Amino acid sequence: MKRKRPRPFVIATFAMTVDGKVTTKNLSPVDFTSRDDKLHLFRQRALADAVLIGHTSLQRDNVRLGLPAEMQETRVKLGQSRCPLRVIVSNEGRIDRCLNIFQSDVSPVVIFSTKRMPQTFQRALAKRATLHLSNSKHVDLAGMLETLRKKYRVLRVACEGGPTLFRSLLEQSLVDQLNLTIAPYLFGGAKAPTLTGVSKDFLPASVHCTLSDMRMIGDECFLTYRIRHQRRSRK
Repeated sequence: MKRKRPRPFVIATFAMTVDGKVTTKNLSPVDFTSRDDKLHLFRQRALADAVLIGHTSLQRDNVRLGLPAEMQETRVKLGQSRCPLRVIVSNEGRIDRCLNIFQSDVSPVVIFSTKRMPQTFQRALAKRATLHLSNSKHVDLAGMLETLRKKYRVLRVACEGGPTLFRSLLEQSLVDQLNLTIAPYLFGGAKAPTLTGVSKDFLPASVHCTLSDMRMIGDECFLTYRIRHQRRSRK
């Protein structure tokens, strides 16, 4: 079945604890996975044309979204850019220009936001990134993916969170694959976000995950799911 709007193949990569938490209740940066998981994340990033992250996760973890030198060289030998395009999503656009992502020039930065972004932020960020600002209250994620496909020739997107962005993509049937690492920890806490955030509401559509690969390395389990979206039938 043809897609209604051309868009890239979207792969989300997450790590969570045994009790389903992706971070603590304080939403603070926490390093709870092994070196193998970090290499797994880099490999998924290296395979993509663009890496996607939400503003909250970017600000919390303050990542550059780059790649180790050897992975950069491999991409160059394959005729690709040194690192994938770095894409930030923010509805309000109050993104700190001093974040590490803006201090690294390994690849261009593109920001999808709205005209809710204050003028002072627009002027500051326009010097460091390409801005796509819509008139709506929230970023049109389907439109964003379409722009990445048509304007930037992106065929494969690596989404690295956070849970709110991942849930929003799922709600619009915009995720094709989920890479999930289960780490041997228990965080607990009702306010600690799960893979789809802290919302008590169910997703508006049924999401079926088909396991396509499973590996154990040490105490961690690496899972790969293909995502199939189904509308719930009315009773």
